[in-house]
Amino acid sequence: GEAAVPMHRFRPNLVISGCAPYEEDSWQTINIGSCRFHVVKPCSRCVIPTIDRETAEKGREPIRTLLEYRRVDNKIYFGQNLVHELQPEQLLSVGDALEVVALR
Repeated sequence: GEAAVPMHRFRPNLVISGCAPYEEDSWQTINIGSCRFHVVKPCSRCVIPTIDRETAEKGREPIRTLLEYRRVDNKIYFGQNLVHELQPEQLLSVGDALEVVALR
């Protein structure tokens, strides 16, 4: 089979560890450190993660696999889009704990 697709191909702004796969699908509001975020919608995926940015080669993964179980209305969803509440003196740091404040 094809090699695993590295995380950087998905162009994430935040990467969370220590939770179940796709657990973020159930979140509505979260705190990370002193910052509050609202989960506003699932992230629909384009073909960019299939392209190796070092060689510009296009593969079939991860789209082929995601089509099997993350497809809704002919779109592929992986990850979530968040909007933060802007408050003074907020700072995100690597290693900040995530707290789920509300579920959908």
